[in-house]
Amino acid sequence: MRRLIIRPGGIGDCILSLPAIEHLRTENTEVWVPSPIVPLIRFAAARAISPAGIDLLGLPGVEPPAGLIETLRSFDSIVSWYGSNRAEFREQVRELGLPFQFLDALPERGAKTHAADFFLRQAGGDGCAVPRIECEPRGRGDYAVIHPFSGSPRKNWPIERFRDVAEKLTLPVRWCAGPEEALEGAERFENLYELARWLASARVYIGNDSGITHLAAAVGTPVVAIFGTTDPAVWAPRGERVRVVSGGSLDGIEVDEVLEAVSEWLVTGS
Repeated sequence: MRRLIIRPGGIGDCILSLPAIEHLRTENTEVWVPSPIVPLIRFAAARAISPAGIDLLGLPGVEPPAGLIETLRSFDSIVSWYGSNRAEFREQVRELGLPFQFLDALPERGAKTHAADFFLRQAGGDGCAVPRIECEPRGRGDYAVIHPFSGSPRKNWPIERFRDVAEKLTLPVRWCAGPEEALEGAERFENLYELARWLASARVYIGNDSGITHLAAAVGTPVVAIFGTTDPAVWAPRGERVRVVSGGSLDGIEVDEVLEAVSEWLVTGS
């Protein structure tokens, strides 16, 4: 069977979906994801969603790119998190007779099932879903990585507290930031797989509820994840080397709590 899997969303959503995507894999599978995620798909052929032009399907008076429909018809099965909230998109693919199966892109509000398990069960799997990204670390560094950002300011612990943590750590700190995140001296990577390799070489990673925190957990780096406004029971990074520091609000999380979690990793070394 030739299968296409389409997974839009942010870095964290896509990483939490990896166990489901791998469960859906057939002998001949192609995966369409946002362009930054393409380098992270190591187990199947991958391409970016946007250049494919699939977002044009269902738009009134808009013709899809030449060849798109033929490409979609070349698959025996299409499992898609894309389009689940676009009625006009679903209607057009139905009229075209395309073999789509739609999955919900996010758990329902108020759900208590972890998102990774939710995605896996949608795909017909079961058990505890733990995303894994195999990569070769860029050496072995005796340093901590701090990424003080996320996709939403409301999920960011105050950067002054991250700086306080950095000053009190007993090992060097390397700061990490995205291309548009303002942080002087930070390490920046255009390619998420190269970022994954760099994160895999760190002794410990400290960050907010963010896609990069999920990436660090997926490559096996010891992670301290700081959660305030979102529910870690649903959205925390998954893995044996993850510790979550959470509170009713980010302002209520103290520097010493984070330092204690970091120190536990540094003492155990695993």
